[in-house]
Amino acid sequence: MQDHSCCDTNSTPKPQKPSHQEGNDSHDHDKHAGHNPDMFKKKFWLSLLLSLIVVAYSPFIMEWLGYNLPMFTGSTLISPVIGTFIFFYGGLVFLKSARSEIKNRQPGMMTLISLAITVAFAYSLAVSLNLLAGVDFWWELATLITIMLLGHWLEMASVMNAQGALQELAKLLPDEAEVLTNAGTKTIPISELRVGDKVLVRPGSNVPVDGTVTKGQSDVNEAMLTGESKPVKKDIGSGVIAGTVNDSGSLTIKVTKLGDDTALAGIMKLVSEAQSSKSKTQVLADKAAFYLTFVALGAALLTAMGWGVFSDQSGAFVIQRVVTVLIIACPHALGLAIPLVTAISTTKAANSGLLIRERLALESARNLDVVLFDKTGTLTTGKQGVIDVITKEDETALLTTAAAVENESEHPIARAIVTYAKDKNIQIKAAKNFKALAGRGAQASIAGKTVHVGGSQLLTKQSVTIPDYLKEAAATAAKNGKTVVYVLRDNKVIGAITLADVIRPESKQSVADLQRAGKRVAIITGDSDGVAAWVSNELGVDEYFAEVLPQHKADVVKKLQANGDKVAMVGDGVNDAPALTQADVGIAIGAGTDVAIESAGIVLASSDPRGVTKVVTLSKATYRKMVQNLVWATGYNAVAIPLAAGVTASLGFVLSPAIGAVLMSLSTIIVAVNAQFLRRLQL
Repeated sequence: MQDHSCCDTNSTPKPQKPSHQEGNDSHDHDKHAGHNPDMFKKKFWLSLLLSLIVVAYSPFIMEWLGYNLPMFTGSTLISPVIGTFIFFYGGLVFLKSARSEIKNRQPGMMTLISLAITVAFAYSLAVSLNLLAGVDFWWELATLITIMLLGHWLEMASVMNAQGALQELAKLLPDEAEVLTNAGTKTIPISELRVGDKVLVRPGSNVPVDGTVTKGQSDVNEAMLTGESKPVKKDIGSGVIAGTVNDSGSLTIKVTKLGDDTALAGIMKLVSEAQSSKSKTQVLADKAAFYLTFVALGAALLTAMGWGVFSDQSGAFVIQRVVTVLIIACPHALGLAIPLVTAISTTKAANSGLLIRERLALESARNLDVVLFDKTGTLTTGKQGVIDVITKEDETALLTTAAAVENESEHPIARAIVTYAKDKNIQIKAAKNFKALAGRGAQASIAGKTVHVGGSQLLTKQSVTIPDYLKEAAATAAKNGKTVVYVLRDNKVIGAITLADVIRPESKQSVADLQRAGKRVAIITGDSDGVAAWVSNELGVDEYFAEVLPQHKADVVKKLQANGDKVAMVGDGVNDAPALTQADVGIAIGAGTDVAIESAGIVLASSDPRGVTKVVTLSKATYRKMVQNLVWATGYNAVAIPLAAGVTASLGFVLSPAIGAVLMSLSTIIVAVNAQFLRRLQL
């Protein structure tokens, strides 16, 4: 069936040079091939202006509204002349697209639209030239073409908004970057940067490349990329993305990705893929248009035969009935019913940090029964963090002592303790005589006392006894997969600090929201049963799968699907590709780190798991709008065509062409306006 993407999106726009392909010869089956919104916009406004003149001089409208315009020599030619101009100026674009449909033996929307306007034009011209007796359809023809131009302008503009937002982001990329050299900083074009270079990004500047912070601390605004308005804190080791805005401090960034490998290029590619994909509902609408072509022709034939054989009406009346049927059968509302909704939903998703690679994935999300989260990097940060401080002394004092020793160490656990202390606004004191103890921890002198910080190997080496209150707490922590670090002062254990993979602050709300929506939530991890149980308990999840190797995650998805449940797999894409592919809906989280995730139908631009709830919400709302529009559009045709054919003639009512045109226009407007309400959805 016809592709309802409004442009050729096979080529991925380059971040350095934003571009948008508007169609090519290889896509001559696309109903908008070679078109762009500006073209439809210009044609619409001029056609609208001219249509108002045609409508104003229509005898039907003047009689209906009770007014009269001055008549003058040649005034009777206003409608035929302007109507003819509108037919060729505004309608020719539909005629060309219909030719492509017929050439591909796939008659559909454009074929029916072209049939309607061609019949209306030919009939009206014949009436105006006194070749046929009857009432012309000039104002109906003019308004029909104008409304179709408006509808296709809105559709194309909506489709392009998703890419347009990303292209606006691409425009934020500076043309040059300050690269650090042995002689200082040097400004060079971005195209000359190489992976491994270090660039300086000053406060208020745009980040020119994907990279890792090697020096400095700042807040970075990633709103255009992730949909998150709150600036993200960046310090040493943090990843940054090209096109985002550095707010407060200077950052030194090591270049890790350039060109097509950047997050922005990948995200633009995903949006392009979304535009070229198609949902089942769209296929249904295309099939409806395909069959409606034959229904319209059949109805027209039956109308001609019925009135011609079984009535004494004139030939002009019969022709008028046939023309009315063909005009009213124009499925413009049906043509907009699905494409406009999918276009708006894709835009809405992109602006909310949801990148829809496959529309079928978004459509399927509304029917999910189970959401299976990979633990590490998805529900958790994948980094060690302090969970608890255990001591009979003052907790702040213990943390201050431990942080003073660990401040000199580069070990991940040491950095986690120091970061936690800083988050608690603890002033870290200077330690003396720092010494790293391989495999055991570290030691230093603080206020004349020797302090050790380390694990169980440290206790064995120092031959110290653990207090009873710590034994029980340490055993429970170890059972839950936590790391226990002991703090010793003058060879006496004064407390312990437990660490674990930190649960994201947003994870609990994400799980709760999904459960309120009636979804089963489960966790899958390669970690021990204790770790899985602890995370599940913290998040209120009753079902988990522990010690699962990456290659066996897909088997767990199959197990959940065995009883007919629809399963979504949510993972970071690193080891989850088979499971993402096996799931009914694969959702990759954290596109900022890796956007080339071919196995997922939906990608979250940020690492916030609450995006999964947004996907479900958007899926339900999108489907609801599609159904509403399909019901209205098909319902209109189902009622209007028989009325136009004259099935109620025996009751004394025959639908006039003018009223039919008004109803058709109203149907189109209702579908378009109803789709626009999707923009108001809160995600």
